[in-house]
Amino acid sequence: MELRTLRYFVAVAEELHFGRAATRLHMSQPPLSRAIKQLEADVGALLFVRSPAGVTLTPVGTVLLDEARALLDHADRVRVRVSAAAGVTTITVGILGDGTDPGMSRLAAAYRRSHPGIEIRVRDADLTDPTCGLRTGLVDVALTRAPFDETALTVRALRSDPVGVVLRADDPLARRDGLRLAELSDRRWFQFPRGTDPVWQAYWNGGLPREGPVVRAVQECLQAVLWNGTVGLAPLGHDLPAELAVVPLTDMAPSRVVAVWNAGDTNPLIRSFVEIATTAYRN
Repeated sequence: MELRTLRYFVAVAEELHFGRAATRLHMSQPPLSRAIKQLEADVGALLFVRSPAGVTLTPVGTVLLDEARALLDHADRVRVRVSAAAGVTTITVGILGDGTDPGMSRLAAAYRRSHPGIEIRVRDADLTDPTCGLRTGLVDVALTRAPFDETALTVRALRSDPVGVVLRADDPLARRDGLRLAELSDRRWFQFPRGTDPVWQAYWNGGLPREGPVVRAVQECLQAVLWNGTVGLAPLGHDLPAELAVVPLTDMAPSRVVAVWNAGDTNPLIRSFVEIATTAYRN
């Protein structure tokens, strides 16, 4: 069994849906389905009971899920120990959002001072994956924004930011000092692609189903506002083009900046990273 195939299996087992698992893995569904069928052939038993609504684990699948998680955790520990023995210790950090955030700049400087021999690799994620590749093993720890599905993850809150609505500067509502979500009920809002974490999607849609263009990146959101008059939410304090304006929302829960990593991951580099991040974002 290849570790990659086991990661595919774990994603399907946790999502209980091939489409959502494929989105989480950033791949199309057909090769994922083929990989799971090949795994079932290798095991010699069905791992999932399939239905139009999704899938459920068979007894064999339940056993394999426990073993696969253990194997993947062990593989990660091996990678860290071997890297350390070779003197090439690295940590991969996923980032979602503004890389010019002062908290992030303080974190980078503090981490370099504390761990001068550690190589930091950075993966910039788009808005379709609030965990920045954490669930698929692409990163060790993520700096992102909550809320999202926190299943099997550990989350440390770093800061809370008030949220506003982004509008074209010539929009009549752009002259207001504050707005309520109900005042935007007749507007089109940007959407994330199908399969995106529903908790994440609901937050950025103000808790209600919305209609509007599909976007994947911050710049696509801003262009949707500029070209189509779409409204969307954004943390306050970010620089915007002169053609756009942001108005604070008075009844919107703040956006939490968080550090997140896989529950049970004992990599000491992650623990030290999170502690340094906690200090850097609160100063």
